[in-house]
Amino acid sequence: METELILSISAIVVLLIISAFFSGAETSMTASSKPRMHTLEQSGDNKAKVVNKLWSAKERLIGSILLGNNLVNILASALATSVLIRLYGDTGVIYATLAMTALVLIFAEVLPKTYALRHSDKAALASAPILRPIVFILGPIARAVETIVHLLLTLFTAKDNSLDNNDIAEEELRGAIDLHEGEGEEVKHERAMLRSILDLDDVEVDEIMTHRQDINSSDIDQDPATIIQDVLSSPYTRIPLWQEKPDNIVGVLHAKGLLRAIRSQEGELDRDTLLSIASKPWFIPESTSLLSQLHAFRDRHTHFAIVVDEYGEMQGIVTLEDILEEIVGDISDEHDIDIEGVQIISENEFVINGTVTIRDLNRRFEWKLPDDEAATVAGLILFEARQIPQVGQAFVFHNMRFEILDRKRHQITSIRVSRLSQ
Repeated sequence: METELILSISAIVVLLIISAFFSGAETSMTASSKPRMHTLEQSGDNKAKVVNKLWSAKERLIGSILLGNNLVNILASALATSVLIRLYGDTGVIYATLAMTALVLIFAEVLPKTYALRHSDKAALASAPILRPIVFILGPIARAVETIVHLLLTLFTAKDNSLDNNDIAEEELRGAIDLHEGEGEEVKHERAMLRSILDLDDVEVDEIMTHRQDINSSDIDQDPATIIQDVLSSPYTRIPLWQEKPDNIVGVLHAKGLLRAIRSQEGELDRDTLLSIASKPWFIPESTSLLSQLHAFRDRHTHFAIVVDEYGEMQGIVTLEDILEEIVGDISDEHDIDIEGVQIISENEFVINGTVTIRDLNRRFEWKLPDDEAATVAGLILFEARQIPQVGQAFVFHNMRFEILDRKRHQITSIRVSRLSQ
């Protein structure tokens, strides 16, 4: 009798240890860093390879772990009930329930799962070789359970098609970026860059282009010396050439090509020579996404495109640098992190030009102003107010106060923006 009791208690202890392993393995496999495991596998770590292989069939993995965990827990509870009934009669059922609940909760659930959460990668690498044969053995049963679960879910739940795998993966990436810790300027800049990369396919070129009223261009019919002077006085290396009217672009003149022509022609240039060295204009629709345009720039080996609307009218120009600046920020001055047109009055108060884009503000100050209906802060005010405001009027929306400081005709040119305390 005594020997039998010792064996039963020893079996219960062993089963609790096995249960602790299953609990810790489940937590570590789900909480481990998938990118780190991928990197370790690429560097030749066989255990990481096993972790990734097991995770590739995660439903079968989780099913096998839960199956094994439930088997040992139920068996341990049955043995404990049997032992305590022998010792205390029918009251032993209550003692067994209380004792096993405490033992399983502390030693087979909370303790191993807490350790696995704190050392998820290490625990996953250690448990993977042991889990592989267990999954192989229990896999068919887990697969049967999986099939039953899927059938029940199909019968009693509606299929959710709101997000596909790509959308889910993008949401996970955005969540990981938001969880990137740190409040310093460097960390904020890193977060902004990563968000901007994910936004490239959602932003159209008309949101970042240089508007036609701000373009430095030159009339091809004027004196070549005047065109050369236009190129020399421009801060850009490429100058659009127009004929008859500024919207009619006939070529794009590169400063380097102009210098070569001046040297070869010994300074004697004419209109035909300028047209011959100018590249043909490349017109793109204003609805082109930045991601598509970035690929197009790479494929065509060019850095300059003219944006037109649905009627073929020129709206502006976009360059490769414009798209890169959407990712890394303004690259004209590596030490200047402020946005042109934004004056910082205090931590929560700003004077902003109406033409400043909402995307730049969100990226610079980590605001969450919507940019679906308007690209600029002035456009956002017009959309929200549903009117053309007067100077001195103020509006509160999106937990911010917008006061109109200046207006030219119907265009809002200056706004005082204050963040309200939450």
